[in-house]
Amino acid sequence: MKQSLIALLSGLQFGAGLAVSGMADPQRVQAFLDLTGAWDPTLAFVMGGAMIPMALAWMIQRRMAAPVGGGTFELPGTSRIDGNLAIGALLFGIGWGIGGLCPGPAIADLAIAPVSAATFIAAMLVGMAAHKLIPQ
Repeated sequence: MKQSLIALLSGLQFGAGLAVSGMADPQRVQAFLDLTGAWDPTLAFVMGGAMIPMALAWMIQRRMAAPVGGGTFELPGTSRIDGNLAIGALLFGIGWGIGGLCPGPAIADLAIAPVSAATFIAAMLVGMAAHKLIPQ
């Protein structure tokens, strides 16, 4: 129960942050990615500002024996950059540029613009299913 409550509160805070910062607005994201047109640098400040609390969180996590909600920390086991990672990053970037959304903001946008967000999420789910079918 405690872990579920922490997850719910974290998700609500994350969604609110996406909405307040403009990360859930596809037009703002596309303007940020449009380096040769009407470039909007505001999301660079959002991303840069997000690095500060994340750096603090990593410093705090190193000193903790276990997460506050219980269990154990599940941290990535590798930092290897391979072809699958590069292709995945490329596909993510193309999708982000075309749709102006990535998974977190798309889910948050279900409350703001449900039709366009649902279309994006459907395409995202198709891509996730296709990934499961491709041998690794």
